[in-house]
Amino acid sequence: MSSENSFLITGKTALVADVSSKWHLTGSHPESPARFDAVMNGLSQGGLLDSLVKIDSRQAEEQELLMCHTAGYLNRTRNEILDGAEELDAGDTRVCPDSWEAATRAAGGVMNAVDAVVDGRMHNAFCVVRPPGHHATADRAMGFCLLNNVALAARHAQKKHGLNKALIVDWDVHHGNGTQDIFYEDGSVFFFSTHQSPWYPGTGHGRETGEGDGKGTTLNCPLPAGSGMKEIRDAFQNRLIPATEVFRPDIVFISAGFDSRIDDPLGNFTLTDDDFAELTGIVAEIACNHAGGKLVSVLEGGYNLHGLATAAHAHVQALHRVAQTS
Repeated sequence: MSSENSFLITGKTALVADVSSKWHLTGSHPESPARFDAVMNGLSQGGLLDSLVKIDSRQAEEQELLMCHTAGYLNRTRNEILDGAEELDAGDTRVCPDSWEAATRAAGGVMNAVDAVVDGRMHNAFCVVRPPGHHATADRAMGFCLLNNVALAARHAQKKHGLNKALIVDWDVHHGNGTQDIFYEDGSVFFFSTHQSPWYPGTGHGRETGEGDGKGTTLNCPLPAGSGMKEIRDAFQNRLIPATEVFRPDIVFISAGFDSRIDDPLGNFTLTDDDFAELTGIVAEIACNHAGGKLVSVLEGGYNLHGLATAAHAHVQALHRVAQTS
């Protein structure tokens, strides 16, 4: 795709899927390079891969990472990884010598997806990145996450493209505590989450609604184990949609965690592939109603490899359908 005609592409779904995501080696661990392969195989076997427009990744720059993370955290984490550390901070985030480059390229790839969508080259995008990001806070790695990809993407849309308000919809079975923390006092980013509770990381209570300028721009919908589409659909339709009518985002992001699918080893929700397609449609409609359709989805969890493959396919197929019909 040449720069000369790249702005002529419309009605397309972009795919960020850089092999550097597989450089982050975690040994015998649920969050492994096999997840990347599972998603890509799901898209390929479902006949969808050739319909997507590939977007290159890149290494995020230091100044970009500082939009969401402290200098102390970045320096400490980079140095620990390069010095051969095998775990970071809380001890639940494994790393290898190539993890820093994998993480920074994941963040840079998501930012490239934002550029393509905001510039109008693409209608929407899905980013197959790892390590995942929504548990990473400004100054701490946790929950398999090093850099908060979706938070960095939202800030990138604001800082580079001048968009005022961003919506992040997180349907991972685990609460995105890092994303919430980064924007908790910032009224320009609305964070919405459905998640299992009580469950890791123990945050995401309904009473957590933001503070200061961010008061009212965090909306948590904790749900008990065994919850499924009935409960989650209700949260989307009766809580998220009304909230967006007030907030009116300029761009929409999804923290697409597929560990909320039935039979995931790290969660106890019961969503099906068809449910993910329906939820994608709901979020896409929000994006169309308020943000000119601008929607970027970022992979988070999902640890049943077969389920991850089929759920991701259903999700991306729904994104592509929206792009083709809008």
